Amino acid sequence: MGKALGKEKQMDVQKLIQEKKQKRNVTKQFEKVIPFLLLLCAVISVLTTIGIVFTLLRESFTFFSEVNILNFLTGTDWSPWTGHFGVLPLITGTLLITVIAVIVAVPLGLMSAIYLSEYASDRVRKIIKPTLEVLAGIPTVVYGFFALTFMTPLFQNFMELSIFNALSAGVVVGIMIIPMIASLSEDAMSSVPNSLREGALAMGATRFEVTMKVVLPAAFSGIVASIVLAISRAIGETMIVTIAAGASPALTFDPTRSIQTLTAFIVQGATGDTTFGSTIYYSIYAVGMTLFVFTLLMNLLSQWISRRFREEY
Repeated sequence: MGKALGKEKQMDVQKLIQEKKQKRNVTKQFEKVIPFLLLLCAVISVLTTIGIVFTLLRESFTFFSEVNILNFLTGTDWSPWTGHFGVLPLITGTLLITVIAVIVAVPLGLMSAIYLSEYASDRVRKIIKPTLEVLAGIPTVVYGFFALTFMTPLFQNFMELSIFNALSAGVVVGIMIIPMIASLSEDAMSSVPNSLREGALAMGATRFEVTMKVVLPAAFSGIVASIVLAISRAIGETMIVTIAAGASPALTFDPTRSIQTLTAFIVQGATGDTTFGSTIYYSIYAVGMTLFVFTLLMNLLSQWISRRFREEY
């Protein structure tokens, strides 16, 4: 009986060893496959970007073979259906919306981040931060109708304002990008070591002084990067400005007037009676290329600021 039990135990041990070897072999094969899958994902991302840039460049070159690039960049009349392709009104409209959005979003987003990072308790932070980030999940078309049906009538109680205007659209775009600034800035401030705060408090500084003179300078690169990324988001916003700002390209910085942005024209040109292969059709890609250059420059600026002012602890 003893020998039989011993053999059974030995067989069980051998089975366990074999099972572990099989699992180990499967794991090794899996680990060999994973790097190739990750590489494939990276290659697909790069090829997609290259494809987008190639498409924009190809169609833009076709457009600029018909329209002088200097006239396109310096012209003050944008009326493609009458043969005028001066993009400056679209650029000024885009910048106007962006400036209004930044004026709204930066103070509110930064103050929210300061409160969440330095003043709020853990319980309050767990409630407020997810609630604030819900704003980022609202569809932009909803924001657009909110600007048109709520913000515009509200502003009309205090000033003369057309139904479609840059002010309402810019304010709502600012509200939309608040979570981006607040969340990223709060993460940057939370990453500042507590030893810096404790050292400043030990020297007699108040909490406000610690926030303004220690935490904000230490988290400066992350804060500025979040603002630059939010600006890029505002520049590329489409549905809010399409619904609330109108479709009247005008070389103006008057926020009470109807304007048109780069993205709004792309929507207008892509829908309607635009003939495939026409100059108007190719102008969509030229405007898209202009927008691409804007956002690319903003992202490069964000990366440079992050590297230039990054603090390592």
